[in-house]
Amino acid sequence: QEQLVQSGGGLVQAGGSLRLSCGGSARTFASYGMGWFRQAPGKEREFVAAISRNSDNRFYADSVKGRFTISRVNANNTVFLQMNNLRHEDTAVYYCAAQLWDNYLTTRSRYTSWGQGTQVTVSS
Repeated sequence: QEQLVQSGGGLVQAGGSLRLSCGGSARTFASYGMGWFRQAPGKEREFVAAISRNSDNRFYADSVKGRFTISRVNANNTVFLQMNNLRHEDTAVYYCAAQLWDNYLTTRSRYTSWGQGTQVTVSS
């Protein structure tokens, strides 16, 4: 399994921006489709964004389209989630995840490796 380590997150005012980073293993990172999920208190973990191995395909939840951007740099074994125009309802713990397929990037159950999670809090 891919080992994932997250960084970024924190507290920001509504309308502000944050960038999350997720680093993987040097030998295998380019083999994985990558995704970001989030979990708010009392709610299930939900899909946010995903990117295919070679960045050809990107997917977003309707709630973040036009505000969030997922990207990756395979040479640096890193995937990013740029979050702009943040809203109070974006407050959650955010998780990066990896899967060995490119066909199920929006499906939580297909992800086999998870980062440790990072808190994002948006004050209204």
